[in-house]
Amino acid sequence: MAFNLGKLFGKKESGVAPDAPRPPEYGPDHPVQAFVRRDALFDRERKPAGHVFRLQHLDAGLGDAPTERQLLLDDTLLRALCASTDTWGSLTAFLPLSSESIHNPWLDQLPATNAVILLHLAPETTDIAKFAARLSELHRTGLRFGVLRQPRHPAHATALLFADFAAIDTKTAQGNEIRDFSIAMRSDEMRRPVELVAANIESTDDLQLCVQSRFALYHGPFFGRPRSAALPRSDPNKLNLIHLYNLAQSDAENSQLSTALKQDPNLTYRILRYLNSAAVGLSRPLASIDQALVLLGRQRLARWISILLFSVRDADFSEWLLVESALVRGRMMELLGSGIFPATEADQLFLTGVFSRLDKLLRIPLSDALSQITLPAPVREALIDRSGRYGSLLSVVEAAEASGEFPIEALSKNAGLDSEAVNRALIAATTWANDATSEWET
Repeated sequence: MAFNLGKLFGKKESGVAPDAPRPPEYGPDHPVQAFVRRDALFDRERKPAGHVFRLQHLDAGLGDAPTERQLLLDDTLLRALCASTDTWGSLTAFLPLSSESIHNPWLDQLPATNAVILLHLAPETTDIAKFAARLSELHRTGLRFGVLRQPRHPAHATALLFADFAAIDTKTAQGNEIRDFSIAMRSDEMRRPVELVAANIESTDDLQLCVQSRFALYHGPFFGRPRSAALPRSDPNKLNLIHLYNLAQSDAENSQLSTALKQDPNLTYRILRYLNSAAVGLSRPLASIDQALVLLGRQRLARWISILLFSVRDADFSEWLLVESALVRGRMMELLGSGIFPATEADQLFLTGVFSRLDKLLRIPLSDALSQITLPAPVREALIDRSGRYGSLLSVVEAAEASGEFPIEALSKNAGLDSEAVNRALIAATTWANDATSEWET
């Protein structure tokens, strides 16, 4: 049986006919610009718990890939990720791969503490002893494995001996199959405990069933959909934060900004708490807003206030995705722009990325949202129509999370960037966003 990892982990149907021209082969003999994308995994507390990484659009239009082609796609993904392993930090990366790819030498280059290999058992995996030996070898390095539900495959029981995760496609499985899978994976007969992963969740009913069935991790298109038209359950002090941000960006005296902050002791506490967190990384703690203004400067303070605009409490899945998107965009803009623009523009680049999600945060048209915010001209031009100094870079950053809907290769070339630079920035920014939000009160 052929397999399709793309369908399991969220690839959109392309509608390409079976006999339509297919993209060229990718792999060591066919170098390409290999851009990666990430999809969030959530835990039972509704917080991001890791990301599934896959090729952004190189497999678009493919149906069930033959094993030979899947090996090439897996190799391309591994090469792209291994080029950026120095940026992984605290990232937990789930990588869907064919079981026939476990002999790929690039697996040995992955950070073992970060990577989880999600195995889809290929029909060609029939030498169980050889398969087990390689899994054992990789497992000893600390690399973790997940196994996709394929109970009839002869290697399934062997794979479970080394698995830390077990996944099921909720889109194709019936409710009783999901429940039975959970019971089986949690039974005393299992040689080692596994965490259950529910992939391709599309509805509230699917989610509730998986929660009741004691799944640990959740993934699928459901989480990117707003739950309702109501305002998100976010920080109730957004108007105050916008006011403070505008003061920091204005010609107002430091005393005016300090006085405004002191009128809201709770907000002052939250700002100082965050500025003193590991995410900000100051060399010495700040005792007051006055001290923060002196040590950070207005631009840097405005940057951190903009981040707090996106902080959430009792967040739903879609809100966490919005937060992550904003922070990742901001950090990517800063990282990619560091080789193009002077260091003095780092904060402006960051704000460009963050405020590109301001309309979604406030749930009003972007033009209305921007009318409430004081912004430098290059930032405003990029946000309004992707023009000016930062416009082309913002287009790349947006395309990096757009699942192949935008021509990221062409956009990157126009901005003077290659896939390695974009992938490196994406992974580093994802790690940074995770660390930044870990300091928030929930």
